[in-house]
Amino acid sequence: MTVEIPPNLRALMAEIGPGWAINHSANVRAMAEAFTPVHKLIPKTGTVVRRDVHFGPHERQALDIYSPERPKGPMPALLFVHGGGFTDGSRNRTEEVFANVGYYFARHDIVGVNVGYRLAPEARYPEGSMDVRAGLDWVRAHATELNVDPARLFLMGHSTGASHAASYAYDRRLQPPSGPGIAGLIIVGGRVRIDNLAENPNARRVEAYYGDDTSKYDDYSPVSHVGPDSVPTMVAWCEFENPLLDVYCAELVHRLAVAKRRAPPVCVLKAHNHTSMVAHLNTAEDVFGAALRDFIANPR
Repeated sequence: MTVEIPPNLRALMAEIGPGWAINHSANVRAMAEAFTPVHKLIPKTGTVVRRDVHFGPHERQALDIYSPERPKGPMPALLFVHGGGFTDGSRNRTEEVFANVGYYFARHDIVGVNVGYRLAPEARYPEGSMDVRAGLDWVRAHATELNVDPARLFLMGHSTGASHAASYAYDRRLQPPSGPGIAGLIIVGGRVRIDNLAENPNARRVEAYYGDDTSKYDDYSPVSHVGPDSVPTMVAWCEFENPLLDVYCAELVHRLAVAKRRAPPVCVLKAHNHTSMVAHLNTAEDVFGAALRDFIANPR
């Protein structure tokens, strides 16, 4: 059973949407809090959850695993990397958000894994991507016990999580010699170009992770490392994005299209904002979810 997004929440999304960038931090909290009671209504039966599984010594180097109760042979796995502006965020923004992502994929016979990572300023570039790599390594090493097909591991990064996931997926310097070892990458409202521009409300947070030497930003940017052999990628953003993230996602689409001589799958979700785009997964609205599942079934 799924639950519809209630009219009052739709109204709040419509009210906040056009002014999303005015106070985006408060709006992120408002959306997470508003979606939490919705997800509490959605049954969790049929999913087995393992929480706080550590893949490293730091308290944030941990993941949560959402598996179908009755697995159907080796399954794909989707590793979700949360956002938070480099200095904030959690794989559990609330007790329901972002667990909804894991529950959604488990409901569709895909093992969902929510991956944590260390935050700036304690962790500096490229340590966030190294944590993503370590999480992938853990899942790959435990594929048999998880009923996961190691040839079908997918990374999905949102916002800052997309920065970390995309740097790992595209930049050969951050990968093992054999390559990234993933079947596909999903970028959702991702900061795939690094900047500290005045338009960027998270500029100081960017500096906390990447430093303030802007001459290095192009090399640090995931879009700079796209090429014809880049992993299959889906790119998604929403109508009401954090400033510039839609621009950078569009740049990624262009660079992938030029490099691969065909455009990647794209999803632009109307009437949604930077947080609701992920927070609404596992409700009755399934346009974005269906696009994600299509990409996992046929990465291209």
